Order: sequence, then structure tokens, then C-alpha cells
Amino acid sequence: MSASRYTFWVLILVVAIAGLSQGLSIPLLAVLLEQQGISSLVNGLNAAALYIGMVLISPFMEIPLRKLGYRTTIICGLVLVTIATALIPLFSHLAVWFVLRFLMGVGDSALHYSSQMWVTKISSPETRGRDLSAYGLAYGVGFSAGPLGLNLLPLGLWVPFGMLLILYAVGFFLLARMKNDYPEVIVQTEKKENKYATVLRIGWLALIPSFLYGFMETSLNGSFPVYALRTGISLEWVSIILPSFVVGSILLQMPLGTLSDRLGRKRVMTVCAIIGGIAFFLFPLSGENVWFMMLLLAIAGAAVGSFYSLGLAFAADILPASMVPTAGIIAAINFGTASILAPNVNGVLMEWWEPWTIFWLMGASLLVFAAACLAARRGTAQKQQVPLPLEK
Repeated sequence: MSASRYTFWVLILVVAIAGLSQGLSIPLLAVLLEQQGISSLVNGLNAAALYIGMVLISPFMEIPLRKLGYRTTIICGLVLVTIATALIPLFSHLAVWFVLRFLMGVGDSALHYSSQMWVTKISSPETRGRDLSAYGLAYGVGFSAGPLGLNLLPLGLWVPFGMLLILYAVGFFLLARMKNDYPEVIVQTEKKENKYATVLRIGWLALIPSFLYGFMETSLNGSFPVYALRTGISLEWVSIILPSFVVGSILLQMPLGTLSDRLGRKRVMTVCAIIGGIAFFLFPLSGENVWFMMLLLAIAGAAVGSFYSLGLAFAADILPASMVPTAGIIAAINFGTASILAPNVNGVLMEWWEPWTIFWLMGASLLVFAAACLAARRGTAQKQQVPLPLEK
């Protein structure tokens, strides 16, 4: 096995471990807080600490990545996550858990950003879509399997956390055997344009999918239960309906990535956006038919569940290699911003209009993106040769 493929598969395993960690820690801490009698509102605010850490640290992640390299940045993130995981069972104070979850968010952000950028760098243009889809698939499978660790809680509080620490140790062992690598250096020129402005000017279309995916994911996880209650659907059915989106996403994650390698990212994302948009527009017609809801969410998930990885692969196609880490930063900020906006925008729509309008908003956003892809000039399909800004 070549060194680059060994690196790729280690990163896939590490991100699967990170996904499992998030998938277990989020519901596990929610259960522990519920057992302490903490209100659902405070419980939710405490859970938000993870995402606050991710959003706040994202704009600064490029600096350590360029100075320390991919492997060292990943290890630093894994160290933070490991320390926070080991300390959680030792404390039961709400404020302490908030700080520890914030640190987990910072660590997860460092781990995910660095590993995404490393996979993007070592993947050839012919296999980039497939490789990034495998990355997204590994995280999705890990995240979906995480809640199964709740069954370990009756064996003792330390058991599920101990399992996570063992998995982290495996990650450390594999990372220690890898050679560090660094992003390509930005060539200094006389051009005065800021590097973020350059990335936005060239890769704006490739950066929209990260925002759309963040908005859809948060809308479904945070706003759909409210929609269900207002339309007479029980919470038991909600727990069955929602995974349909994830299942659809997992099923077509790899096939869509491979297809985008052959047909082009923009063409595949255009078709997927149209299909996903139609599925969301049809969702209000399902009424209280839960099976129709599951079918439509599965179709939407299959179509747009890989938007984040496809958008990142598209950015790598059209941007100079040295600018891809900057694009990754913007994509992470887009995702976090959308995750914050979604519950507020959806809350206003459901309060002042009708609950089903949240699905029309998602559908309309996807169709607008499809129209933007069709309208974008053909030149965005290939990497542009541009003078790079002076790095400060």
C-alpha cells in the first residue's frame, strides 16, 4: 500500500472514531443531565457548547495548520477531545460540562478541518469526489453508531467514556506512525487582494453547499420535531422518520462522489439540488402519512446528504491547491452560521406563517442553487490560474 493510501485509510478510521465520539457524547450527556433534573432548555443550551466551540475556532484553524502541519494539528485536536472526555465523568457541575463540551468542539474542529484538508490534498482530481465521499460516509456511519454506546451506561458511568478513550488511543497509535505533511505555500505576489476575497471570488459557487447542508441538517434535527407536534405526529414517530435522511445520505454518499469524478461536480450537484428541492416541496403534501414522509426524506438525503463533501471537492477542482485550506475555513464558517440561523428563521416561519413553510424554504434554496449552477459560466468547471494574494 502506498504511503498516501495508508494515510487516507488512517484518516478515514480516525474520522469514524470522531463521529462515533460525537454520536455517543451528545445523547449520553443529555441523558445524564436529564437524570440530574436539569430542564430541557438548559440541557439544550449546554449541548450548544460543542457547536459554539466549533464555530468560534474555525476562522483561526488555518494558522496552526500551516505552521504545525496536518498530523500535528489533528493530534492537538484529539488531545483536547481526549482530555475533555476523561474529565467529564469526574465532574457533575453544569458549568464545568459546558467548558468541557466547548473544548470538545474546539478539538473536533481541529481534527475534522485538518483531516478534510489532508484528504483533499492527497486525493487525485480523478478520485477526489470518491475519497471525500468516503470521508463523509465514515463520519456518518460513526455518528449513527454512536448512540448504541448508551447501552453501556447500566454497566457504570465510566464504561462508555472508557470505550471512547480506548478508541482515541487507537487513533493516537495510528497517527504516530504517519509522516507529517503541510499545505502548499501561498506564493507571494504584488496582488493586494485578500486571500479570503480571492477564494470567495473564484469559488463562491463551491462554498454554497456547505451553508445549504448546515441549514438542512439543523432544520431537520431542530425544527422538524416542532413541525411534527404541530401536525399531530408523535415524538416516537419522529425518532423513526428523521433517520431516513441520514440513511439516504449514507446509501448514495460514495456513488455520488464517484459519479462526480466522471461527470463533474457542478453537473451532479445541479441534478441533486433539483431532486432534493422537489422532495422538500412535496413534503407538506404527505400530511400525516409517516411512510411518505420517510420516503421523501430518504430521497432528499440521498440527493443532498453529500453536499458538503461535493462542495469541498468542487472547491479543490477550481481553486489553486494553496487556497484550498482557506476554502475549508469558509465552508466550516458557512456550516456553523447556517446551523445558528436555521432554528431562528424556521421559528419565525412557523410562528407567523405555517409549519410546512420550513420545507418550502429548504426546497426553494436548493432550486435557487441549481439555477445558480446552470447560470454559472462554464469556466468554473476547471481550475483557474490566478495570481495569488500576498499572505500576511
